[in-house]
Parts: sequence; C-alpha cells; structure tokens
Amino acid sequence: MSQLSLEQIASQLESENSRDRMVALASLRSVDAADAVPLIKKVLDDDNLQIRSMAVFALGIKQTDDCFPILVKLLETDADYGIRADAAGALGYLEDLRAFEPLVRAFYEDTDWLVRFSSAVALGNLKDMRARDVLIQALDSDEVVLHQAAIAAIGEIKAVDSVGHILRFAQSPDWLVRQRLAEALGNLPSDKSISALRYLEKDSHSHVSAAATISLKRLEEQS
Repeated sequence: MSQLSLEQIASQLESENSRDRMVALASLRSVDAADAVPLIKKVLDDDNLQIRSMAVFALGIKQTDDCFPILVKLLETDADYGIRADAAGALGYLEDLRAFEPLVRAFYEDTDWLVRFSSAVALGNLKDMRARDVLIQALDSDEVVLHQAAIAAIGEIKAVDSVGHILRFAQSPDWLVRQRLAEALGNLPSDKSISALRYLEKDSHSHVSAAATISLKRLEEQS
C-alpha cells in the first residue's frame, strides 16, 4: 500500500468514518514531527476515545515544542481517566524534566489508579532522582500495580540507596512484582542486590528466575 501524502492524511482525518481517521493517524508514524503534530492536534478532541488515545500517545513520540504543554493540560484537566493516563505515559516518553512536577501532582492527587500507575512509570522514564521519595511512598500503596510501577521506576532512576525498600517484595505473592524486582536490581549494584538476585534465580516462576539471571549477569559485567 502506498504511503498517503500529507494532504491525503489531513483530508482523511476530517472523514466521518472513524476507521478512516484511525488509519490516517497511524499513517503519521512515517511523517516528521513538525508536519505530524499539527495534524495530530486535529483529533485530540475526537468523539472516538481510541482515536484520542492514539493521538495523545503520538504526541509523546512526535516531539515538538507544542507537545509538552498540551500533554500537561490533558493530564491535569481531561475528564477521561484513560486520556489522563495516556498523557502521563506520553510525558514519560518526552523525557522532559519539566514533567516532573505535573507527574508528581498527578500521582498524589489523581483518584484513579491507572493515572497514578502511568505517572509512576513516567517518573521512571524521566530518570530523575528527585522521584525517589514519591516512588518509595508508592510501595506502601494498596494497589499491587503501583508496587510494580514503583519498583521498576526505582530501577530506572538507579536509586541504589533504595534497595532496602524494595527487597521486601522478594516474596510477593504477585509474580509480576517479583519480576519487576529482579529487573530493577540489575540497575542497582550492591551486595544486597546480588544476594537477592541469587535468591530470585530459584523462584518458582520462570519469568522471575530468568530476569534474575539476566540482572546478575549485568551486575557482573559492571563490576
């Protein structure tokens, strides 16, 4: 199938058929950010929630100066929790440190767990050590998915001094939490990390033990 021209994409984004708009939006993957973002903005208020979600995600990939303020506004004001979560995720993709404060606010103030989850993941993507205290607090959440996000993000920001806080999840009943722990420890070189990874290598779940083996190898290569 031949690539659509910018004019064709722009026209298709105005179509009454939601499938046409979705195809047009997907076609922007191969378009430069400067040309793509003005067209993405056309469907940010689309009636179709899936199209809106795709558009928000695209703003995290097609980065121009316009993207950051749009995403922050969506994170802070959009009525749909899914769109707020998408905006948080897209801000993580931007890796713009200005997103730190809006993401922290969303983590503390948003009432929906999915938005808080996405905010925690995005804070990890920013790789900003200031997120450490927020992520440690997330470990005390009642939501298991927030444990997963916070552990992974602590690994992403390489907060070695936080190893003691995440080791309590080595026996979590949720295997995904244990896998995230094994993965995170590979970014946190310490004697405690190595000891925990040797324990996790014997985990009953193959994904956890495999992740522990990979992380141990990574730490050995760094030493």
